[in-house]
Amino acid sequence: MSEPKLLLIEDDRRSAQSLERVLKAKGYAVSLAGRGDEGLERAKNETFDVVVTDLRMPGMGGLELVRLLHAAKPRLPIVLMTAFGTTETAIEATKHGAFEYLLKPFEMPELIEVVGRAVASARLMTEPVEMGGDKIDGQAIVGRSRPMQMVYKEIGRVAGTAATVLIRGETGTGKELVARAIYQHSERAAKPFIAVNCAAIPETLLESELFGHERGAFTGADQRRIGRFEQAHQGTLFLDEIGDMSAFTQAKLLRVLQDKVIQRVGGKENIPVDVRIIAATHRDLEKAIAEKQFREDLYYRLNSVVLRLPPLRERVEDIPDLAGYFSRKFSKELNLAASALQPEALAWLGEQPWPGNVRELENIIRQALLLSRGYPIARQQLEAVAAKSAEPASVAGGGASIEALIDQWLKEAKEGASIDVHAKAFEAMERVLFRHAIELAQGNQAKASRWLNVSRQTMREKLRAFGLKEEAPEEGRD
Repeated sequence: MSEPKLLLIEDDRRSAQSLERVLKAKGYAVSLAGRGDEGLERAKNETFDVVVTDLRMPGMGGLELVRLLHAAKPRLPIVLMTAFGTTETAIEATKHGAFEYLLKPFEMPELIEVVGRAVASARLMTEPVEMGGDKIDGQAIVGRSRPMQMVYKEIGRVAGTAATVLIRGETGTGKELVARAIYQHSERAAKPFIAVNCAAIPETLLESELFGHERGAFTGADQRRIGRFEQAHQGTLFLDEIGDMSAFTQAKLLRVLQDKVIQRVGGKENIPVDVRIIAATHRDLEKAIAEKQFREDLYYRLNSVVLRLPPLRERVEDIPDLAGYFSRKFSKELNLAASALQPEALAWLGEQPWPGNVRELENIIRQALLLSRGYPIARQQLEAVAAKSAEPASVAGGGASIEALIDQWLKEAKEGASIDVHAKAFEAMERVLFRHAIELAQGNQAKASRWLNVSRQTMREKLRAFGLKEEAPEEGRD
């Protein structure tokens, strides 16, 4: 992936040099502008992944810059830096399209985190998602099987409408890529695309993340905050893992879908929003409704257009194309010669159950490339990678600690391996957590679910995913 290009607009020379030094050390290609009008012209005429600007500058203030730049390039994230006394102006700028603002003085890690999120958001909007074919190098939904042809047709059918879309499919089937493809082929493609993973945000914070909050709404709410709905105004909001949303937040979302207005947490003002919702889940929502974990009225609001993604085991004929695509993709990323797969290796891939679907295949091909170092990938290398990927199971049984695994993964990432350390560490932690809980509860799922404060459905799914016992003797007793 190329170096992200960042435009820094700051009239204080010393501050600009300090920020430039930190951002360059983090891998950003930084361009400097000392005036607001100069920064606006450069941002309009050159290509950047993110703009970081002070609020008060000569030539043009940050508020006017945001209004004009957002109108010209609505998909370009703008991060504002502002002193505490001008917070309300910064909030006004956020309402007019700024991605985020930072209150001075701020810590450099805070700046890096916000800029990183802005760049990731920009690439979700601007990197095209292509469909089908076998010569694709960028982001792509790969596959020419009959099930995938149906998916492509559905994307084309729903993209040009204003309908809410619910994408259903197992974990790792590519739901976010499909959401982006729908967005990029829609009439809102020039407007923002904001993605929120409902399962990755603590329940207590998700409401504020989506709807924003007023100052004093809760402990730590020192300033008003604009939520994702307001950020996505006139664009598209992708709600991933919507089945993990709490009942209270479900009720607020239902109101938005019905009335097209939001209320910030702690506020009473009705704020109109024009947002297209694309939701996704791997959960069985019908079962969740029966168990009173998901609102039936919200389900029918979301269920107007449903797009189902097939698991990899139902389209094994796509595996050679997928393996070739991932080999080309990671060869470029790891600066290795592209590796073909030996016939025995392809045959082995076609025989696997793929519980993690395309994401699992992607990880195996990436790691096999590191082993093969440009030579054709052999079956033995794939088997070795698969065995290594199963290591967290043995860890949970009493082998190496999760901390040791994390150290190992981070070292591999530092050496150039493209490893999703966060996802792997989270999975390893969950495996240990659910194993200990079900063992302590002596197989009683109801008791273990209550201790972990998760639903029975989540408990069953995790036990199956991690290959743990699902015994439930006298589940009703304590």
